[in-house]
Amino acid sequence: MRVATPPVKPHGAARTEQIILFRVSGQPFAVSSASVQEVRSVDSLAGAATEINLPTLRKVRHVLRRGDKALFVVSTAAHFGLPASSAALVFVLRKTRTALLVDGIDKMATMTRLQALPLAYCHEERGWYRGLTALDQNVIPVVNPEGFLTADEFVLLDASLVPEMLPDELAGEGMELPG
Repeated sequence: MRVATPPVKPHGAARTEQIILFRVSGQPFAVSSASVQEVRSVDSLAGAATEINLPTLRKVRHVLRRGDKALFVVSTAAHFGLPASSAALVFVLRKTRTALLVDGIDKMATMTRLQALPLAYCHEERGWYRGLTALDQNVIPVVNPEGFLTADEFVLLDASLVPEMLPDELAGEGMELPG
């Protein structure tokens, strides 16, 4: 029996990636389509979201319970310091406990090149983006799906949840909840 071998790519072949172009407060952004598990309308999640109020973390106002996970809904406008907008969609992200409020999707596209961030991105925003790409003669920032909430912010958010909203792995660990 002969085993088929995959075709060998030429050394200089461009690696392509499917991305979703979306808008927040009129600004374009891109995210890898592989990092988005689900796209829902804000209306479809209205009854499922529980409001949380952390004055020190205003970009997160809601939490969704999904199976054994608590997903924190991040206002992308607040995260990026943009004017408030009326979000219409929620991106539920893979491999993170984050969902994003976005205004809308422009289109799906294929990214052939991801450019490193310029040195002008020198603070926390270095973690917000994977890099930049050029599409249709526009430079688009490509967001890092894991860059919306830091480990410290997750600790703060988890501590603010009532026990029945905690992920199962945290509920039995005797965490002190602010009271």
